[in-house]
Amino acid sequence: MTFRNEDARLLERVEQKARERSDAGLDGLVGGLESVVINVEPDHLKPAVEELLRYTGLDFAEAFETPERTTCVLGIEGGADFLLTSRKAGENPFLPFNDRPKSHDMPNARLETFVYKCRDLARYVDIQKRRGIRFMTEEPVRTSEYLFIQTAPSPYTGNSLGFVQWLHEEGSYCMEHAKPLEWFFQKPDLAHLKNIFELDHTATRVKAEHRDDAILEFMDLTDYDFDFAVYVKSLNSITNVARMSQEDYAQVFTSGIEPFVDPASSGPTEKFIYNYGLRVHHMAFRTEDIDATYKALGDDGMEFLVELVGSREDGLKQTFTVASPHTYLVNEYIHRYGGFDGFFTKSNVTDLTRATDKQ
Repeated sequence: MTFRNEDARLLERVEQKARERSDAGLDGLVGGLESVVINVEPDHLKPAVEELLRYTGLDFAEAFETPERTTCVLGIEGGADFLLTSRKAGENPFLPFNDRPKSHDMPNARLETFVYKCRDLARYVDIQKRRGIRFMTEEPVRTSEYLFIQTAPSPYTGNSLGFVQWLHEEGSYCMEHAKPLEWFFQKPDLAHLKNIFELDHTATRVKAEHRDDAILEFMDLTDYDFDFAVYVKSLNSITNVARMSQEDYAQVFTSGIEPFVDPASSGPTEKFIYNYGLRVHHMAFRTEDIDATYKALGDDGMEFLVELVGSREDGLKQTFTVASPHTYLVNEYIHRYGGFDGFFTKSNVTDLTRATDKQ
């Protein structure tokens, strides 16, 4: 019998998971997204920083190195920080997820970790360890600025979730044993970049048979709840949205309705996983004046997988760029017009999903 996703089974498990989380005393311990960690090959670090500065609203904040990593921090007011890193030593636990036909040339490149704020990390870790959650260190790592711990990469998503409790000033990533680097990146003086704001959502590609488990695992570790799913049957794809509130960053999981069979017949979502592995496919940035911004980005050299889809009448417009040559990540620019009370529209999801077949 062929496996096929359907929401009734998932919704029952979502309700059960929310009760388990509450009964365990986890409600309210984990807050919103603080940062994302994107690792790249060493010779791609500076170009990756320059690329994000050129095509998003992010600004450069600092650069530093430890014996294990070199890190560049980018940020924007009101949004998650971006930590671009390259490993200098130690094993890469994400490597098993990266060796696919179209990603093996840069085996260290991926968005690896989503870091969420935690108000009592010791309590959180104690509860989760008693529930069988595995972390990459036995206890939270203590630095002069924060406490931090992260999970092992998920077998369902290839992603790790990190949790940070700030001890002093929030957003201070350069700890006491790190060496500050005298790197400076000039942000291009381009007017349209002022129309590009914080990270709205990211979308991780997961296998059809792991759709439910990926969502439930994420609920287990955060205060997020499954919100809704958009099915595109013609493309064998489901876009699933988890949210903490209407205002917060959203976590999206895109899977097949039915499992992968072969690249020709399984649809763009399952085909992407075949070619690139389980990973984050795109990062969506909230955008205003999207028509002029889209044109200006194109005039500045950005290439797109699809033209703008949607309209003011539909309530939103979106587009996908081609994937970055440094991170494999696609940028999405999304403009929700005033009065639009949804998150996506089915027509836009269909057009964007179809566009990923070009990858």
